[in-house]
Formats: sequence, structure tokens, C-alpha cells
Amino acid sequence: GCPNFRRVPGFKVYCCGQPTIAGFEAALTKVCGDTYPKDGPIIWFNLRQEPDVYVNGEPICARPPNKIGEYAELGDVTRDIAKSNEVEFLKQCEMRKNENGGKLKAVDITKKALEIEVKELKSLSQVIEGVKEKFPGLVHWRVPVCNSAAPLENDFDIIVKTLTGTAINTPVIVNDQVGLSRATTGCVIACLFKELQISASFEGLVETVPGVNAALLKTKYVMNPEKDTLFRGEFEVVKELVATLKEGDKAKNKVDKIIDLNGTPKTGGTGIKQLRENIAESKLSYEIMDDAAQAFLKTKIMDNIQKYYYLIVFSAYIREQAAA
Repeated sequence: GCPNFRRVPGFKVYCCGQPTIAGFEAALTKVCGDTYPKDGPIIWFNLRQEPDVYVNGEPICARPPNKIGEYAELGDVTRDIAKSNEVEFLKQCEMRKNENGGKLKAVDITKKALEIEVKELKSLSQVIEGVKEKFPGLVHWRVPVCNSAAPLENDFDIIVKTLTGTAINTPVIVNDQVGLSRATTGCVIACLFKELQISASFEGLVETVPGVNAALLKTKYVMNPEKDTLFRGEFEVVKELVATLKEGDKAKNKVDKIIDLNGTPKTGGTGIKQLRENIAESKLSYEIMDDAAQAFLKTKIMDNIQKYYYLIVFSAYIREQAAA
């Protein structure tokens, strides 16, 4: 009910796709475990641009007709636009259901046409209000971001402002459609913030905070020198940035450590997307593709390098704030 749900090693930060109604409760129950209070604060960031409704407990989203079963970049979608789109999408679903004898026509991710008998129809906002009955401390916050491109500066600001004032052990959950690129990026940002919290706390209290692995936080991260320069993230624009920033090498090192923990088991994570090495893999694939595929992949590579660049800048900012 909660696709690709996992925890980032060493942090109370969790990543997943869009849950079913039952999946929300199951995920939150697992996050709380036996120790964290169900009425305690829990931060949930939804990074999807597309509006969702729930039909019989299952999420259905609105997509452009040519983007069914594919990632859809919907442009500059703000939180207010996302909420407005959700209201309109619910109205459209109600109208189409009534015009079709209580049934809704939809298309699944394999582009198979469906006709669903609607027994229950809710907006995402209505679902969240229901979830809060059992988890009253839940804060569900939309931060719509593009799939490939870097989050906007305002997106970083929203995440930081939402996390400011929370406790070190406050659980943070980040979702997109299936728990891939957007959600992984959000988790990297959340983990960088969590490290700021740890570094700003009394050293003697770190070991007493439930859910935080102090050994992981204290271990000095060293990039494998045998890795190809591309897999180490040593792109020309990144090298220029590192040389320009104060202690830029340390800022990049921190990001690389967090990206690895959010990445695949191969780099010490539990995830399914390695944000840095994915760029290198795309660059290596570029030469063997046809012209049309190369044009698409070039844009994706540039977007992902920009995202990596922004994360290093954010890491430098976090380090600066920690030292202040």
C-alpha cells in the first residue's frame, strides 16, 4: 500500500511512492514503531506536481494524455496551484462519474484502459484529514518539484522552514509518485538538515536520541578513489563550484555521503536511485543512442548535474549555519 517504502540508514527519514489510504496508516505505524508517540509531530513532504484523488482507497492522478505512464514535467507548479488543481480534479471526477453511471474511466501506467465502479471518492486533502484522526501530529506539506531538474530555491526554503524547530528524532517522510528521483532528492535535503541539527546539539546527548545512529554521523566519509571521475561527481562545473565555495570540498563530501546513504545498496543505502552515479551512467549511455534519444538524455543529464550542484550549494549553506 506504500510503494518502495524505505528508511535512510542512520536517519529517521523515510522515502516512498504515493500510498493508498491504508498505506498511509501502515507507513505511519511503521515509522512510529513501539517508541515514538502516534500523536507526536511527523513531517510528510509530498513532492508531486500532479493532482491526486482517491478512488476506492487507491490514488489516481491527472496527467496530460501524451504522458500516461510516463514522467510528466508540468512546469512551474506551486503549492497553491497544486491544491487548486486537486479541487478541480475532484470536481471533474465527480462529474464524469455521474455522467457514466457511477463509473470512472482511467488508464493505468501500462496504458491499459480501466472502468472503475466508484464506491468512494476523496481528494488527497480529505484523505490526510482522515489520517490525522489517528496521527494528529502529522504535518503534510506539498512541495511540488520537477522530476529531473533541481528543486527551486523556494522549495529548499519551504523544506527548511518546515523542519526548523522540530526535534532531532522527529520522523520525516518524503514521497513522489513511486519513490524515485524527486523523493530521493527530498530525502537528501532532509538528511542534510538533520545533520545540522545533530552538529548543533550537545555532543553528550547524541547517543541518547532514539532513532539516530551516532556512528554513521561521526564516521569520516571517503570517496572510493578507484571510482571513475564521473562516478565521483567530478564534473567541470562542479569542480569550479568546489574551488569557489569556502571549504567546498567538505560541502561536496557531505553531499556525497548523504547521496550514498540515500542510494542503492551498492553505495550503502536502501534506495533505488543513486543521484550522483545516475548522471555518470546517463553520460556513458549517451554515445550509443540515436539523435532523438540523445537530445532527451542531454537535457536529463544537464538537469541532474544542476540538481547535484544545488545540493552542494545547500550543503555549504548548512555547514555555514552550523558554524554560526
